[in-house]
Amino acid sequence: MGIVAGLDSSSGFTRIVVCDTDTGAVLRQGYAAHPVEPKAAEVDPQAWLLSLGEAATGGLLEGVQAIGVCAQGNGLVPLDQQGGTVRPALVGNDKRAQVAAADLVEALGGRQAWADAVGCVPQAAQPVAKLRWLARTEPDAARRVAAVLQPQDWLVWQLLGRPARRTTDRGGASGTGYWSAATGQYRPDLVELALGHRVALPEVLGPSEAAGVTPEGLLISAGTGETMAAALGLGLGVGDAVVSLGASGSVMAVHHEALADPQGMITSFADAAGTHLPVVYTSNAVRALRGTAEMLGVESLEELSALALKSTPGASGLVLLPYLEGERTPPLPHTAGTLSGLRRESMKPEHLARAAFEGMLCALADAMDVLRRRGVAVRRVFLLGAAAELPAVQAAAPAIFGAQVVVPQPADYTALGAARQAAWALGVAHGTLSPQAPPAWNGAAAQVFEPGEELAVGQAVRQQYGATRDQLHPGAFGS
Repeated sequence: MGIVAGLDSSSGFTRIVVCDTDTGAVLRQGYAAHPVEPKAAEVDPQAWLLSLGEAATGGLLEGVQAIGVCAQGNGLVPLDQQGGTVRPALVGNDKRAQVAAADLVEALGGRQAWADAVGCVPQAAQPVAKLRWLARTEPDAARRVAAVLQPQDWLVWQLLGRPARRTTDRGGASGTGYWSAATGQYRPDLVELALGHRVALPEVLGPSEAAGVTPEGLLISAGTGETMAAALGLGLGVGDAVVSLGASGSVMAVHHEALADPQGMITSFADAAGTHLPVVYTSNAVRALRGTAEMLGVESLEELSALALKSTPGASGLVLLPYLEGERTPPLPHTAGTLSGLRRESMKPEHLARAAFEGMLCALADAMDVLRRRGVAVRRVFLLGAAAELPAVQAAAPAIFGAQVVVPQPADYTALGAARQAAWALGVAHGTLSPQAPPAWNGAAAQVFEPGEELAVGQAVRQQYGATRDQLHPGAFGS
């Protein structure tokens, strides 16, 4: 038996889990908030180190042989020739690069050119767009940039004592906008297009490779982004998808190859296990439920769920298109939500509540179909987020998604994924594990729901929703 640690440096906190290498059992945990505003668009990376140190106090890492690191996605740490930060890091929730992203699309010759180059079309959050923004708004700082890292790469580099060699992993590299998951190669010309000159880029390590060993003898694995770490922590494989229910939503699946999408609906990530994670995002998910609850004067989502279950599938013909903040999938950025099918018999609170749940799930099923149409198999769906625990979601989701639905017990899956990566790298270094497969840790405890006899009912709900969507937004999905 060995001991490893997984470190998750998110936007607002650092969480550490210490695990048994053989089973993945959590032995102890640490937590510390970041000393910065979680929604800040710029952060001094030293804040991440301070939080890490606080989370690891009290002998938390005693006996640990290897550490895995994951961190918030789409961050950019610009470094000068000496390895110092040119300016504070630009983090994932920074939306200032929207115009820069559009400029890059035009500069390369359109969306198809980007899809062919790196498998995705630039978005404001991506490092490539942040580099363009930096060149346009802070040209003096941009000229000093000699190297770029992402948050997890910077933390790994710091833990190793800032060696000459800087590294990243496939998962982190695939989110930059200048590395292709299909070819496994950087496109330095895209960095130059964005920033105005080329910079040093970190070496991309394989899933089971180690970034190095600390002076104290701790092995540090490759590190990865939070999305990829969560997939590894959940133990996802081909045929599995994850539906994330936040204010906005996303559908992510494990696939054997990278996907390129000139429409920009699919973001093609590599994962931390050697395969790929195509993701489709929606602008609206739980915000549609909260808006409906406010409209009905219902105090909680639990009450809204109970109200919805008083209705029947199809909500008496009521259909809610939940495009309250415009929509990303389908690409309708300037539209609004729609409530359709109002008749005297459907104008009841329980039917509106039911329509809200069905609208949210049907919109996410539309996103899932974007992947399915590209050959992505979805046989099992993991539902994540607090709303996954709502009975109305659990009752409707299997039939609407047309697949088994798994609701994992709440756990720190990102930190667990980082720890599993550390155990994998440690096992390969010791010759006890294959580089081709991560350690077979115990699966997450979960509730499992089957579509069963309700499958036909779910498909009828989807047809009702689809007919309304296509009538109001013909050709939204290019059909």
